[in-house]
Amino acid sequence: MYKIGQKELDAIGEVLFSGKVFRYGIGGACTNFESRYAQYLGVKHVLMTSSGTTALVAALIGQNIGPGDEVLVPACTYIASAIAVLAAGAIPVVIDIDESLTMSPAAAEAAIGPHTKALLPVHMWGLPCDMDALMAIARRRQLKVIEDACQCVGGGYRGRKVGGIGDAGAFSFNYYKNMTCGEGGAAVTNNDEALPRMGCMVDCCRFYWDGRQANGTPFVSSGSRASEIEGAVMNCQLDRIDDMIAKMRAQKTRILAETADAGLKPLKANSLDCECGTHAGFLLPSAEHALAFQKIYPCTIAGKTGRHVYTEWDPIFAKQGAHHPALNPYNLKENADCRRDLTKDQCAASLDILNRSILVGTHPDRSEDDTSKIIANLRQAAEQVL
Repeated sequence: MYKIGQKELDAIGEVLFSGKVFRYGIGGACTNFESRYAQYLGVKHVLMTSSGTTALVAALIGQNIGPGDEVLVPACTYIASAIAVLAAGAIPVVIDIDESLTMSPAAAEAAIGPHTKALLPVHMWGLPCDMDALMAIARRRQLKVIEDACQCVGGGYRGRKVGGIGDAGAFSFNYYKNMTCGEGGAAVTNNDEALPRMGCMVDCCRFYWDGRQANGTPFVSSGSRASEIEGAVMNCQLDRIDDMIAKMRAQKTRILAETADAGLKPLKANSLDCECGTHAGFLLPSAEHALAFQKIYPCTIAGKTGRHVYTEWDPIFAKQGAHHPALNPYNLKENADCRRDLTKDQCAASLDILNRSILVGTHPDRSEDDTSKIIANLRQAAEQVL
């Protein structure tokens, strides 16, 4: 949570005192946010959801991903990326990242098999993927692209907002994201035909409120709709996002510029001028260098977060893709020929990159003096370690 205050409190109060906390039939806060966020992203359709995970599930199912399909997922992402694929009934296939900490286009090309249906690039830590390369591969190989933009809210790639470049995208608005309502998310697409399926995943009973003809053939889903309280908060957060991103991006640019002669190698940037700027990252010569650096300056080692590396995805290694064996995608006959095995050394190249990568967070409220201190500390640590 970067910024939240009286404006959000007033918006929540307005919803509560109006008594209109259910999103349908009132043209209220959720509808307003969906319309505004669609315009902000440059997409046709936005559906608010209960989380980034449920947004990913809706986005995947909207693109007809299901049993018999493989989806390529990067080795560096939160487990929700793989969970969403399984929730759609498909199988996640984990592939390498490159030195941008995002999906390697070369690894994606090499990993495509006869059952591969989609790429799921993840814009990690506010760092956009190489979308031009990935989209070219996908179009050539006739694959869908579902962007996981949960950690890149407000970020862009070469003049376009992430999440709206592929066939569908997903965002998270939980506590740790650039825009937040505590929990929440959004599924987005430009595809009119995908919208009814996405909408049914978000709320399988929406036909009661919007009308049966407007929603295609409904199917059963657990549902993940948002509340008007979340919509009210997100409208306020959307007003804040561009200013916050601009400040964090400027901080990162300054950190990179003023450490350029310190022996620190920046992470590969796929779109430095358009990214979120939430983290300045450096690739050190070895994992030992990264550990030594962290002892001097308290930074994050990308491979040591405990949750963003595929080796920590216990349910995936256990092939427990559902609560019941009969519903487990790993057991479905349709998935028998998919690549279902995952080993800890499957993406050794990614582990090497992650364990050598250090991340330094930025913040929109950080002063120039505090940024100067961070730069001085980074330079001092580099002098001692490199």
